[in-house]
Amino acid sequence: MTKNLTTGSPMKLILGFTLSTLFGLLFQQMYNMVDTMIVGKLLGAQALAAVGATGSVNFLIIGFCCGVCSGFAIPVAQRMGAGDHEKLRRYTANAAYLSAILAAVMTVATGLLCGAILTLMDTPADIYRDSYNYIFIIFMGIPVTCLYNLLAGVIRSLGDSKTPVFFLAFSAVLNIVLDVVLILYGGLGVAGAAIATVAAQGVSGLACLVWVALRFPILRMSREERTPDPVLCRDLLGMGLPMGLQYSITAIGSVILQAAVNGLGTLYVAAVTAGSKVFQLLVCPFDAMGSAMATYCGQNAGAGQMDRLGRGVRDCALLGLIYSLVAAAAMAAFAPACAMWFIDPEEAELAALLSLSSRYIRVSAAFFFPLALVNILRFSIQGMGFSVLAVLAGVLEMFARAAVGRWFVPALGFEAACFASPAAWICADLFLLPACVLCIQRLRNRWSGTGRDSVGRIHLPRLRMGAHG
Repeated sequence: MTKNLTTGSPMKLILGFTLSTLFGLLFQQMYNMVDTMIVGKLLGAQALAAVGATGSVNFLIIGFCCGVCSGFAIPVAQRMGAGDHEKLRRYTANAAYLSAILAAVMTVATGLLCGAILTLMDTPADIYRDSYNYIFIIFMGIPVTCLYNLLAGVIRSLGDSKTPVFFLAFSAVLNIVLDVVLILYGGLGVAGAAIATVAAQGVSGLACLVWVALRFPILRMSREERTPDPVLCRDLLGMGLPMGLQYSITAIGSVILQAAVNGLGTLYVAAVTAGSKVFQLLVCPFDAMGSAMATYCGQNAGAGQMDRLGRGVRDCALLGLIYSLVAAAAMAAFAPACAMWFIDPEEAELAALLSLSSRYIRVSAAFFFPLALVNILRFSIQGMGFSVLAVLAGVLEMFARAAVGRWFVPALGFEAACFASPAAWICADLFLLPACVLCIQRLRNRWSGTGRDSVGRIHLPRLRMGAHG
């Protein structure tokens, strides 16, 4: 059930891993897309805006949890590449303990602060109640979010990118069924959409847990291997916390931008919500490339295969460029049709809403290649073990979005909001490009002092993960 990414063609390995991961991400996006489509079509623009107004804070909190759990899986990938299966199991056990603590703390904290967060974001009064109901339920689902993301990350670290896809496919279908039952027949409104999302993700998390227990003998642990280890926990936190903070720091800028858009009125919030849902679907390939590069670079860094790191980054960047050009051309022609997936044809301000959403989609798509580089370079750096550098890139994104939201959106309006994310991506790339080159060179320098064991495996000096960026 495991796969070694340290041998063979980098392009072929990365493409195969990306494609299988992509299907999983597409199914995952179906959660949010189905929620939004049903809400927008059946409950109207006001309910659509209520869900959309929570998007940035959703990304801030849920993104942090997902990032931390995904970061916990990187040491697993490095130990897999190094062939150190005992340490791999010990890292997995300690990651599970830390994830459980994270889930408990975040669930309680966000539940208590949910109302204050929406107030600080200047959520319009006419959608406040629906926004609160939606995001509160999502926050209460943080434990299942952590469960799925940790287990899916571990499974991918072992080279199996396909299995999580099957579970997400089933969960996506379940999400659709629950949406129909809870919204159409249960009359629960936006709360029903949130319940459906949490329940479906819970099913995918439990499915991953059962699969790991049954199909991965490499993870069957002795009592000693299950013992909490402060040193390993420190390593895991050194990798996971920077990765989670990267998402949250980036999201802080999004929260400030969302607050600025909220100030423009419900029509603009609904337009950005519809456009953002199309955008989230279109960028799934970039997320898949990032996931592939984290595992690829993690295994190859652990195995000491330094020459393969740069080749992998270049090959993946080429894939990102090709997809970016195709997606931008497609959105230039079909942005209005895509926006209509989330807009009620009977909406009173249909023409204005459609025009605004299409503009948002087209501007974002025109800058897809800078976004592709952000994902590829950031996750490559994290896979190599330099998480702190990835966080610094997130800081640049935060400042760029925050600056646009704070100063340009109030002055220039919706046009400035459309260019906020592209500005953030370009700022991040200006840092990530030289940082990636530096990381590879630093590992090469360390490689010069390594030795080989009896089977030719390279032994790198122990990296202080998360602390040497």
